[in-house]
Amino acid sequence: MAAHNELGKWGEDLAAKYLEDQGYEILERDWKSGHHDLDIIARSEEALAIIEVKTRRNRLFGAPEEAIDYKKRLSLQSAINHYIKSHRIKVPVRFDVISIVGAIGSTPEIDHIKDVALL
Repeated sequence: MAAHNELGKWGEDLAAKYLEDQGYEILERDWKSGHHDLDIIARSEEALAIIEVKTRRNRLFGAPEEAIDYKKRLSLQSAINHYIKSHRIKVPVRFDVISIVGAIGSTPEIDHIKDVALL
């Protein structure tokens, strides 16, 4: 596996553990719909959270969440809409971002940004 893929997998694993520690129930990971994917789908007491995980070794090129550009937001919007329709979701849904900065084997910075506007 390429180093950037390993870092991304590590970040998603950390994010899932973080969410579980916060009381979330992980429903799905790496859900795919065609060319679109959702990193983590979790349930909290108040809503269904669709979570995009962004992992970086450092902040030299900006914060990880800044990598969610307009094109990525459109892709996420499409995937979220498909997930909601295909699973007949009837509860409140929000979009969150978990930003992770650090290297494998280190203690990373984890930032959970809740209820991010997609467009």
